[in-house]
Amino acid sequence: MVFSSLSFMTAFLPLTILLYFVSGSSKWRNGVLLVFSLIFYSWGEPKRILIMLASILINYMSALAIASSSKRGVKRMFLVLGLAVTLGGLIYFKYFAFFVNSINGLFGFERSLQPLSLPIGISFYTFQIITYTVDVYLGKTPVQRNLPRLMLYISFFPQLIAGPIVNYTQIMPYLAERKSTLADIYGGMRRFIIGLAKKVLLANVCGEIVAGLELFGNMSALEAWLGAIAYTLQIYFDFSGYSDMAIGMGRIFGFKFLENFRYPYLSSSVTEFWRRWHISLGSFFREYVYIPMGGNRVKPFRQALNLIIVWGLTGLWHGASWNFIVWGLYFGLLLIFEKLFMHRVKIKWPKVFGWAITMLLVVFSWVIFYHENLSDGLRQLSAMLVFGADGMSDPVSVYYLKRYIGAIVISCIACVPWREISEKLSCKTKELSHKQSCTCSAVLVAGESVVLTALFLMSAAFVVSSSYNPFLYFRF
Repeated sequence: MVFSSLSFMTAFLPLTILLYFVSGSSKWRNGVLLVFSLIFYSWGEPKRILIMLASILINYMSALAIASSSKRGVKRMFLVLGLAVTLGGLIYFKYFAFFVNSINGLFGFERSLQPLSLPIGISFYTFQIITYTVDVYLGKTPVQRNLPRLMLYISFFPQLIAGPIVNYTQIMPYLAERKSTLADIYGGMRRFIIGLAKKVLLANVCGEIVAGLELFGNMSALEAWLGAIAYTLQIYFDFSGYSDMAIGMGRIFGFKFLENFRYPYLSSSVTEFWRRWHISLGSFFREYVYIPMGGNRVKPFRQALNLIIVWGLTGLWHGASWNFIVWGLYFGLLLIFEKLFMHRVKIKWPKVFGWAITMLLVVFSWVIFYHENLSDGLRQLSAMLVFGADGMSDPVSVYYLKRYIGAIVISCIACVPWREISEKLSCKTKELSHKQSCTCSAVLVAGESVVLTALFLMSAAFVVSSSYNPFLYFRF
């Protein structure tokens, strides 16, 4: 079940909201959310839910043992036990076949293993379980003795399948007590609809371009660039749209999730890009991997090594394929260059120049990310740079460009925070009288409601009429 499916929008979510708000106390409301979260996960693969539940139970008991022991060695033993079970499941399902096949290929063995079917969301809920057990071990958070509350934290359906990755310490207060005001409900619905529109009206349309082009083998320069730009827009609106929907639903139920995207395609450096893109993943690796290794508090060579390790793991987290590892190392090298060398350059480049270079590097990165076969990725990059391109254009790419140019332009415009800009430029309430301010606010709210209603109806109509409705990050 995906958020942009009719079954979710017309049945599952409305029923969950209805039962949640008629339940009364926080205890019963937690029960409603837990039951519906387990139903949500079981919808597509009921047997795989046992893997998640086993990991939760073992880490629950490990955390209790950590909290009850005064001996550091015993604490460490139970920490290792909890992490071994959690990471062991992830490694087995996601990486075992990849590691075996890579070793076989290295030694020339022809036998290969077929990758196992990956439990949905395992990369996300594994990291959330890790934040809980590690934080209890480090004394950052008290142990959670209420098992249903811990289960709700791990399995909460808005962010279970594709994030954002929620740190236990941040969400712990909401598990015990929370309130949903009318402003929260409206704000959550607004955020959900915006995310839905991003996913259905922008990401899916850009995905149709990518699916229609032949980005394997020989290709023209136009086809290579059109495919790269369309995929760059698709993956952003697909993932940020999902995050918006998750954050919006969380707010409806009284949870305050941190932002996961802050308009990353406005970045003027690679460092800034990764402060704006998939913020929860970057925060996880920074707090639980990079800083424990020494972070920035070490000599330059060791810092560079730390960055390479972190970004190699970041690439590997996205998938068991060499293109993801190369993609991660690519960003690792770029960040090393910026952090260790660029700060020594005294020349101040125009911001627009930094933005153009950054976006070029980001578009190149998504080409590597898209192609599981590295040779196909290199062939597309070569065509983009006109080296080895099969001509400058071809009839198919010209057709797709003419047909979808409007969608591409609208998607590019949607990468800019126009709402924030308009709020700064119009209706400056401090400069208006109270009556004018109220009138202006009422007009904005009414106009926004009309726009949101139109976006929802358009999105629903698109879902009904289209068979193309995947979520890219489900495979991670």
